Amino acid sequence: MTVKIEVIAGSLPHDQLMIAGLVGSLVCIYLTYLNVLTNTYVFSFFGGLGAVCALIWGSNSIKVLCSYGIGTGVPSAGMLALGSGVIAMLLATRFGMAAPIVAVILAAIIGAILGFLANNVLMMKIPVMIRSITEMAVIGALSLMGFSAMTGGSFLFTGISTAKETFLGQVSTSYGNSFMGLSFIAVVFFLAAIAIQHPFNATLGPSWKQDRMLWLAAECGFLSMITVAVMSFAFLSFSAAMVSLGVSILLWAYTYSMFITLSKRDAASWLDSKPIVEPEGH
Repeated sequence: MTVKIEVIAGSLPHDQLMIAGLVGSLVCIYLTYLNVLTNTYVFSFFGGLGAVCALIWGSNSIKVLCSYGIGTGVPSAGMLALGSGVIAMLLATRFGMAAPIVAVILAAIIGAILGFLANNVLMMKIPVMIRSITEMAVIGALSLMGFSAMTGGSFLFTGISTAKETFLGQVSTSYGNSFMGLSFIAVVFFLAAIAIQHPFNATLGPSWKQDRMLWLAAECGFLSMITVAVMSFAFLSFSAAMVSLGVSILLWAYTYSMFITLSKRDAASWLDSKPIVEPEGH
């Protein structure tokens, strides 16, 4: 007896989503460097936008992987993405302006190794396993780097590991009160993990539609951005943090309304359904 597994594809090809997510994420993360050029923190919100680009791409990557009969593997796929991504992201921050690109390269190498082990050592034998895990690692690294840049204003190692403190007019460097020192990276880790796992989990089933899932992915990403914007008040100027918070709330409200609209559209197809008629005598 054999089981035929059919993977339902969306209207947008996965390769197009991957290219858009990768390029969009890198461009937005690099735009946070405008903070250095303008000596402000007002452009930090671009880091969050970069993370959301990666998360939207990631929701479709999880869908592609978990359509091969491992729907229960959605949470593990998301945690694997962030677990491998955080290693690449932290190592890459030491490479200065090349950090986002180095993060992509390191994450791809780590993901390919993990995908190979899963497919050929654990013998999962899933056709898209190696590619999908490679993508997930890259997505994890970019989403973490984006949210980190949004919180601390920089994607460089010094930006996430140190903080400026003023005492009696003297400015000093603090490590304990930095983004890393306060373990905010753990919060960002789980915000990204939940945002990447939830969209496909919430929309899977016979009524799955790609556009509804992608809008939910964007909504989850911007909801995480709101939390990251609140955390950024500890590191950025008040005005810069307010800009990040305002952008996050506006984009979340729009994507949430779009998701509700699409949910009503898809739910409407069930309005004319009839109850199952029981055979007479039962």
